[in-house]
Amino acid sequence: MTARAISRIAVVTGGTSGIGLATARHLLKCGYRVAVFGQSSTHVERSAGELSTRFDPERVFARSVDLANPSQVFAFFRELEEHWGRAAVLVCNAGISPKGPDGATPFPQITLDEWNAVLSVNLTGAMLCCQAALPGMVAQGFGRIVFVGSVAGRAVPKIAGTAYVASKAALAGLARSLVGRYAANGITINLVAPGRIATEMAGPRDSAVNRAAVSRIPVGRMGEPEEVAAAIGFLVSEEAAYVNGVTIDVNGGEYAPL
Repeated sequence: MTARAISRIAVVTGGTSGIGLATARHLLKCGYRVAVFGQSSTHVERSAGELSTRFDPERVFARSVDLANPSQVFAFFRELEEHWGRAAVLVCNAGISPKGPDGATPFPQITLDEWNAVLSVNLTGAMLCCQAALPGMVAQGFGRIVFVGSVAGRAVPKIAGTAYVASKAALAGLARSLVGRYAANGITINLVAPGRIATEMAGPRDSAVNRAAVSRIPVGRMGEPEEVAAAIGFLVSEEAAYVNGVTIDVNGGEYAPL
């Protein structure tokens, strides 16, 4: 990591738990200044405390933001610019996947409210973050955007609900629309598609759903958030300047589009 890279600012949405928090840790370890946000103020306070304790607190910026509220999204990026400057890295990780006691809502029962709620966070929220971050990346002549998709948006879904699947698949279209437009500005846009990862969203490792998932995964286990974070860390690095418009699958071989 060069001194130039160390001075860069990275934003991780949904950076207060799971893959997002693991990514924040990874980027801090690499020397970035890292700004995270989540919707839960409790999660934000907890993660900010942990990150500030493990790393230099001067390199941690954490706020509560509702991704479904455009004014809050743009206010976050304005405050970040006033505090540190413009972001050079954006990791769009935040996402919701509504489930009830019996799992995801069956397609015939999905309400418009549920559909709109999922897309407003998982897809529209990512679009808003790109709108807020891209002008600064253009001005710097450098930018890295990584969308965190899902194996459910790449293959026939086994667990996820329809709204979640549609939102994650649509991230690839959003990325594709930006690749050619911003490549000449030194900006790359890529996607990471995790499989079954051991996070709060996935639930207990020994649940029936996760045991069934592991039986389908060639490596025979769930993935760790840190393994997804490592893939993201590569994509946002200077060394990945020629990697643009790709999807990296991190799923233990459950989906292998070779």
